[in-house]
Amino acid sequence: MRVNFSTLRVSIIAVLASLNCSYTTAYASSTFKGYECTKNCSGHEAGYEWAEEQNIDDPDDCDGSSASFIEGCQAYAEEQEENSSEDEDEDYGDDY
Repeated sequence: MRVNFSTLRVSIIAVLASLNCSYTTAYASSTFKGYECTKNCSGHEAGYEWAEEQNIDDPDDCDGSSASFIEGCQAYAEEQEENSSEDEDEDYGDDY
């Protein structure tokens, strides 16, 4: 049996290329502050910036018609809650 290495090499490259495309398409999602983005995270960024401008510190105060906007707002509010609880821990640290 005679093997045509040129054809075999092209076939292998094609298979590897298709595997790489499948991998990047299936796993190329990004996140914003722990929330998964569907495209480019712009909705999350807008919600985060809005929450920052409005001084939102409670995730329950986040509302809107876009899930990504709400998640961005919640991400900001969650950070504020964490920072607030860390500040409280520091305030009481010497009393114990």
